[in-house]
Amino acid sequence: MDNFDFYAPTYFAFGRGKEKDIGKLVKKFGGTKVLIHYGGGSVKRNGAYDGAVKSLQEAGIPFVELPGVQPNPRSGLVYKGIELCRKEGVDFILAIGGGSSIDSSKAIAMGVPYEGDFWDFYKYRSTMPVTKALPVGAVVTIAASGSEGSRGAVITNEENKLKWSAGSDVTRPKFAIMNPEFYCSLPAYQTACGITDILIHVLERYISDSQNVELTDRMCEGVMKAVINEAPKVMKDLQNYEARANLMWAGMIAHNNILGVGRVQDWASHDIEHELSSWYDCAHGAGLAVICPAWMKYVYRHNIGRFAQLAVRVWGCEMNFDNPEETALEGISRFEQFLKMLNMPMTLADLGAKEEDIPDMVAHLGLRSSVGGFVKIEAKDAEAIFRLAL
Repeated sequence: MDNFDFYAPTYFAFGRGKEKDIGKLVKKFGGTKVLIHYGGGSVKRNGAYDGAVKSLQEAGIPFVELPGVQPNPRSGLVYKGIELCRKEGVDFILAIGGGSSIDSSKAIAMGVPYEGDFWDFYKYRSTMPVTKALPVGAVVTIAASGSEGSRGAVITNEENKLKWSAGSDVTRPKFAIMNPEFYCSLPAYQTACGITDILIHVLERYISDSQNVELTDRMCEGVMKAVINEAPKVMKDLQNYEARANLMWAGMIAHNNILGVGRVQDWASHDIEHELSSWYDCAHGAGLAVICPAWMKYVYRHNIGRFAQLAVRVWGCEMNFDNPEETALEGISRFEQFLKMLNMPMTLADLGAKEEDIPDMVAHLGLRSSVGGFVKIEAKDAEAIFRLAL
């Protein structure tokens, strides 16, 4: 196990009715005027918005609003949020929704106290850490990104189609309200996209060459097996509160990095997928369902034992000691079968992506500082993975 630092200060309030605590928690973390930041009408239909407003009003905390967050959140709305916060004297941001609303809120939070362009934190992320940000709270309505417990914020720059991540421990939410009743309103396709994202967040950490990481291996396996177990229940009954609750907590655990400490992580699938969702505006989980299996097929020979272990411990395959490669491939096949059960897209064509765009996406990907921790992905590798996804 490698050396590591781990800091996860977010306060979690989980369960029915916990939105009543929002006003109290905003005050606890120093907020006196709030920006409520959300997407569209879903947070008003499922009660999350009304619960937040009522709690703030009862606590005597004034607020302004900025709706309009879209999936794959855009830089344009971040600039509007920064301007609004400065104009209104906002000192706390409350995100209502899923990862897009939370990430957009984090980006606004880091931009308000910074005199330059907030995108500098993305452009120079390896040399320019975020050291100051407004506090952020989250009311979670979607289990997927885990942004309610993580430090990162993924934003799409509309000028150049770059979809990048930035953030630090100061951008971790101060608190997260997690009421699974809000999550119960999510339609089947978005639910499936979220489940895919959760599972692959764990896989990005699990598929590693790091040695003597049995504890985090077993923790990763436990989370993945729980997600695999609960997913069919939710897809059969979208109102299944208990299954939703397990998935909602799994989404946070999958990405606050408690599963990734002490080990080299990969993240190539995420970086490659970001090109798909920035070019075609597809759902992140849908893009991952296409890219991750293709990436697996391309890199598994680098460490067949790791993929065979995944196949046996998580997917229930029988170990073929004479031919472990067969076991590894069977595990990848069962992963694909799981994604098909979720009715996820399986090819680039299913996403509306075009083969002729692959060279441009590969070139775009090359602007990143690095891609892949398990196997270093160069331009030729990225192109091969895109073509496997055809």
